[in-house]
Amino acid sequence: MFDRFQAGEQAILVHLDFPDETSREDLAEFKMLVSSAGVNELTVVSGKRNTPHPKYFVGSGKAEEIADAVKLYDANVILFNHSLTPSQEKNIEALCQCRVVDRTTLILDIFAQRARTHEGKLQVELAQLRHISSRLIRGWTHLERQKGGIGLRGPGETQLETDRRLLRERMINIRKRLEKVEVQRQQGRRARSRAEIPTISLVGYTNAGKSTLFNVLTEAEVYAADQLFATLDPTLRRIEIEGVGRVILADTVGFIRHLPHDLVAAFKATLTETREAELLLHVVDISDDSRNENIEQVEYVLKEIKANEVPQLVICNKIDNLENIEPRIDRDENGTPIRVWLSARANIGIDLFFEALAERLGKQVVNHQLNIPPNEGKLRGELYKLNCITNEHYDEQGHCHLEIKLPKREWNRLVKNETNSIETYVEL
Repeated sequence: MFDRFQAGEQAILVHLDFPDETSREDLAEFKMLVSSAGVNELTVVSGKRNTPHPKYFVGSGKAEEIADAVKLYDANVILFNHSLTPSQEKNIEALCQCRVVDRTTLILDIFAQRARTHEGKLQVELAQLRHISSRLIRGWTHLERQKGGIGLRGPGETQLETDRRLLRERMINIRKRLEKVEVQRQQGRRARSRAEIPTISLVGYTNAGKSTLFNVLTEAEVYAADQLFATLDPTLRRIEIEGVGRVILADTVGFIRHLPHDLVAAFKATLTETREAELLLHVVDISDDSRNENIEQVEYVLKEIKANEVPQLVICNKIDNLENIEPRIDRDENGTPIRVWLSARANIGIDLFFEALAERLGKQVVNHQLNIPPNEGKLRGELYKLNCITNEHYDEQGHCHLEIKLPKREWNRLVKNETNSIETYVEL
């Protein structure tokens, strides 16, 4: 970047209130972001403006106040709860003699800390390169120097052009590698589709409790903590739902207000799991005062990744933080479960969750009565393996009369695989 000051861990936080709802940010959420990044908050400089100042974003008087706070607290980084232009960053750094980091860069830094898998690291690097590429024009002070020396004088490639080219080549290389990862994901999805195993995906605002619920449901050991973006890399596990059978459960990255577009674009492959799920489990921290705004933001991101048409079951989590709230299932006018109230951390209401999930997915369950001749013992054994027989008796001719209940996908598999079509044995 430009001849920048080194960023540290002692931070001055800057937050402005704007009358425009689209520009407004949450200070409490910003403090959680700062804590999640491992930065120590020294003080908060706040103010009000109708529109951002073109030079300093905060106005010249407030900029001087920030510079005084940097000297007073001996801070080594200024964190803005807003997105800044490259020129605004440069001007504030020159005035305060201190590194400046805006909200978007802070979120990217948290993602870089959390990435564990090869794919996650590539996605974060791509998002960071996209962000940096827009800041090369004004961000660097040495970039217009052309190469000099014996044999290199005259017209040539400027440092800015060199860095643009290197960035462009690196981004192309990362995209190619991510395309290979996407092909592997598509192969996995096709395999699950052939086996007709449905996928349900956990979505929700960051720190809503998705990973805690995921661990309770799957007995996995996914990292879960009371911090923003504790989960970055997607995790898939198989669970058994009574009356439905095997289901793939996916834990995904949490959403946040004004999630950087570079991140949404970079995590497109990961978010495909959400778009192609049969059911979304929208986890909501019901004890959060900003829950309605958080729900709106999740719906906005789902629309942005074209997953807003996928059916949802809302999970009202963390009821243990509220008084006089019992676990329950809310239903619509048709009796279909639409909300489940529970606490994943306290393990309250999990049985109701499985009940609601079985009802939502169980709409694809078939019930049949079969009349199987004595020579089809293999088919009877297959049905017992599926644990789908609810009643059985034999007639005088030795025919086996069965009542079965199983997922529609398992029935379709039997119809497809059996040499003598099982449909011929269905009693009408």
